[in-house]
Amino acid sequence: MDRDFDVICIGAGPCGEAVATELAGSGLTLAVIERGLVGGECPYWGCIPSKTLIRSAEVLKEAARARTLAASRVEVEVDFDRIARRTAWMARDLDDTRPAQAIQRGATLLRGHGVLTRPGRVDVDGVSLTARRGVVVCTGTLPAEPPIPGLDAVAHWTNREAVLARELPGSLAVLGGGAIGVELAQAFARFGASVTVVEGAPRLLAAEEPEVGELLLGHLQAEGIRVLTGARVTGVSAAADGVRLALAAGEPVTAERLLVATGRRPNLDGFDLAAAGVTTGPRGWIQVDRQSLVAGDGIWAGGDVNGIGGFTHLAHYHGTLIGRSLRGRGDRPAHHLAVPRVTFTDPEIAAVGEVEATARARDMDVRVVSVDAADTARGFIHDFHGGLVKLVVDAGRNVLAGATVVSPRAGEIIGELTLAVRAGVPLPVLADTIHGFPTFSRVLQGLFDEVAG
Repeated sequence: MDRDFDVICIGAGPCGEAVATELAGSGLTLAVIERGLVGGECPYWGCIPSKTLIRSAEVLKEAARARTLAASRVEVEVDFDRIARRTAWMARDLDDTRPAQAIQRGATLLRGHGVLTRPGRVDVDGVSLTARRGVVVCTGTLPAEPPIPGLDAVAHWTNREAVLARELPGSLAVLGGGAIGVELAQAFARFGASVTVVEGAPRLLAAEEPEVGELLLGHLQAEGIRVLTGARVTGVSAAADGVRLALAAGEPVTAERLLVATGRRPNLDGFDLAAAGVTTGPRGWIQVDRQSLVAGDGIWAGGDVNGIGGFTHLAHYHGTLIGRSLRGRGDRPAHHLAVPRVTFTDPEIAAVGEVEATARARDMDVRVVSVDAADTARGFIHDFHGGLVKLVVDAGRNVLAGATVVSPRAGEIIGELTLAVRAGVPLPVLADTIHGFPTFSRVLQGLFDEVAG
């Protein structure tokens, strides 16, 4: 039976939930279609369970640090079953009852595989829906697996299996040195697994400042993690003790388990984008106007699927703005100059805005200052080593263009810097801002003084 709604939203992750929240009470009828769990990747397999695992690993490391700072003897026995049970609980035991009920307070929730077939038309497992006002595509992403010979024939983890693992492997090979790969590599190493990270790029976290990859490499190696960069995997096969990765150069890597963390791809299986008048880029991301998030006639695309950034906070932001547009309040264009990104390793790595190389490529009048975040009063208090605060300044406008922080609490410090980039706060104002002492963010005061001149 065909059904009509004012708005149809395909996907009930952070973007879809934000659309539903914004349209609640508007008088518009809304259908939200979800093939999996309401809430999307983040609460069940992404941010929440991964950071819960990382918190457990952090506590174990802090207990070991007590030998240096507070205790002559510390004995800890890792209980991975306890870790796994708490992680599963934080992931709602894959039960989306409560978020589904929240969606249904103002929308019709349809369970099934929704696909866009033409402008204003969505099919859900054979049922046709028509949108009178607009369609929102916010289907998120799926793990992207590289075309390595033998990979599809060997059992392996993606982030989903890794964060909800019930048994700790004795050894783990991590294919990919991006945020997901390095976060989980460090966590499993702290639980007691022997971990090898294999990254094809010349450094870890290749999109960040070069100093970040160098510092992170040192921190991971100090914890006994083997890291291979510039390593091309030519084949994957089963081995007596698990899996074997053949490399173009060097000895093969063997491990009990393999985690593939080589990026994400848009979740658009079954969509007829061409018929709907929607275009995609070279990697398959839906192309949108970056201010309106419009992808076609009466079609919006928000969150990870448009390729602007794969962050929960960005997806929620997009959903809010799309919802406002649909209810006739599209007075806030999307702004992507200052989207914070955080990698939850230890130390945390946070950044916003431009890195130095991209700023110079834009012919910006660039000034750069940096300091070791550990070389501060709080750094010595925490016995922290190997940090960074790097500011990229647009000297022509006298504002901050980008910032990178490698430090404990970096994810919190980046908030101030995000606001500075977003609002274009003049450097003299930043330099005249008082920071509490002794905090990790206090280091910014001296750097702001230096760049303000």
